[in-house]
Amino acid sequence: MKKWLAVLSVLGVFASITLVAAPASADSIRAREYWLSQYGIQAAWNVTRGAGVTIAIIDTGVDGSHPDLTGAVIGGTDVSGVGSSNGQKPVSKSSEHGTMVASLAAGRGHGGSSGVIGAAPAASILSISISFDTGNRDSDDQIAEAVKWAVDNGADVINMSLTRNSLEWPESWDDAFLYAFRHDVVVVAAAGNRGSGTTEVGAPATIPGVLVVGGVDRSGNASWNASSQGITISVCAPSENLVGAAPGGGYYSWAGTSGATPIVSGIVALVRAAHPDLDAGNVINRITATAKSPGVAVPSPIYGYGLINAAAAVSNQVPTVSSSPQEQLEDWIKLHRRAESTAEPTPIGTLQPTPTEEPIVNAEPLNPTGTLLPSLAQLRSIGIPLLVFLVFGIALMVWLVRLLSRVRSTRGK
Repeated sequence: MKKWLAVLSVLGVFASITLVAAPASADSIRAREYWLSQYGIQAAWNVTRGAGVTIAIIDTGVDGSHPDLTGAVIGGTDVSGVGSSNGQKPVSKSSEHGTMVASLAAGRGHGGSSGVIGAAPAASILSISISFDTGNRDSDDQIAEAVKWAVDNGADVINMSLTRNSLEWPESWDDAFLYAFRHDVVVVAAAGNRGSGTTEVGAPATIPGVLVVGGVDRSGNASWNASSQGITISVCAPSENLVGAAPGGGYYSWAGTSGATPIVSGIVALVRAAHPDLDAGNVINRITATAKSPGVAVPSPIYGYGLINAAAAVSNQVPTVSSSPQEQLEDWIKLHRRAESTAEPTPIGTLQPTPTEEPIVNAEPLNPTGTLLPSLAQLRSIGIPLLVFLVFGIALMVWLVRLLSRVRSTRGK
């Protein structure tokens, strides 16, 4: 069966990329990267630029010959069956995507102050090309293979600017993501974009242990079209008025959490370089604990823990935590895969709708007024005994009324 993974829609990707089809002037590119100063990235460079950290870009292929990526791509592969062995041949209909993503994570720029410079300009890139066009390998299989390859080839961070457009994911991803977490790799995934049809966060952004990125506009307000919402969002980063390097040496203006995600992946690389002793769980904790307040209660399904703050993530004192991505996913698997094994089997070849509270939300569904409705288990344990008691009570009341009537009738005689 061919499942499709919206690597393309989540990412404000394709719809947004085409907003400006003509390459922008290279002289103006760097000036467009407002997030470098606004989100503390340039300040964080006083501590580290990400040297020694490797970011795997699982996407449509990264053109390592682009002037802004020269020397950045140190390896790669293709899992689609239509790309090149080094993962640098752009594949899929929107072939620009992977190169743009890579440039925002670890672009080097060129000529001193020209071109796109990424959040971690000294980090290295692994390019793993995937494709979701008709006739290619099953996209779920591609992702599972890509994640494992990234881990085996030295990735410290995995960037996934893509979505499955569903809350659930195949069991093959359980194994792949656990493999990454057990090897202390931080996985960063895009929340998706409402403007591209992703109305709610979907896998891999629903997988426990993944650092999920939502999007905001240039003013730091939640982006309506260029970001989905959901309770798994960890932090937000710019997803509008973005610029990225394109295959062949050009540039594109674009929007979407596809671009917000590699900015965060680059910041994760900065944290890993500045604090090489920290495990993945504590790296993620540094990212979320130092996020800027969005002006609302957090965590929020719109902003997560807030807006990314690279300087604080690298330099602030942050207490360590014991929770790990591995434990989070293992706990989920024990609870939910066991439940699935006892449920009615799903016919092969169909995708079933997922209840809004599964697999991430464990609360019972809410009615429109916000009052918690009883679950089936509650009805069984409380509702049925209550019903029996109510019937007995009514019968008792009827008997007492009749008895009272008889007494009054007898006295009247």
